[in-house]
Amino acid sequence: MHQLNEDIRDKELRLIGSGGEQLGIMSATDALRIADEKGLDLVKISPQAVPPVCKLMDYGKFRFEQGKREKEARRNQHVVEIKEIRMSPGIDVGDFNVKLKNALKFLADGNRVKVSVRFRGREMAHTDIGRKLLDKFAEQCAETANVDKGAKLEGRNMSMFLSPKK
Repeated sequence: MHQLNEDIRDKELRLIGSGGEQLGIMSATDALRIADEKGLDLVKISPQAVPPVCKLMDYGKFRFEQGKREKEARRNQHVVEIKEIRMSPGIDVGDFNVKLKNALKFLADGNRVKVSVRFRGREMAHTDIGRKLLDKFAEQCAETANVDKGAKLEGRNMSMFLSPKK
């Protein structure tokens, strides 16, 4: 938070005008008098400097503009989500292509994708099929995605993570 008007108790400070021009080094009382004459606020913008730097400005307008800029920045940022695509080791070509198309769409939107293969029952004996499936998936996505974490078996699931190329 900035110090304003009477809260500024420094003996001397560097004053900057409302247009950004240097008004020199003066006492806090002189600076406050100039601010009152111009109908502006005296705002300490750099308290660490020697002497501290103060600026003449309309503080209410400054706060409003700052809030507007922050709102605009929040609106323009994109939150990266992790989308998951699940398959089974016995997936057929058509279904595989649909999953692949969805993954490419998620990657194009800038999201990370977790691709997992779920093993049930006797499928656990053939985890190599799942690994080949994930490798094939990564190979198909190679143009648009990087593999963050390779295929790894965790319990009954084998998964890998893809992230979009910049």
